[in-house]
Amino acid sequence: MRIVVALIFAGILVSLGSALLYLIKDHGTGKRTVKALTWRIGLSVSLFLLLLLAHQLGWIESTGITYRVR
Repeated sequence: MRIVVALIFAGILVSLGSALLYLIKDHGTGKRTVKALTWRIGLSVSLFLLLLLAHQLGWIESTGITYRVR
């Protein structure tokens, strides 16, 4: 599961980097920037839904945040 999450996260970063590169090269006039950002949004939503599904199926467990009052 960690590998899948890491690969999707890497895809998000690559898409964001390519959007920046297209924005610089095309001076904001091309459609490649929008396409790359659309891919980033799609990958981000997919990652979020995958994590929700994995939690529901018991593949991952939430550990919670430990909080101690002194």
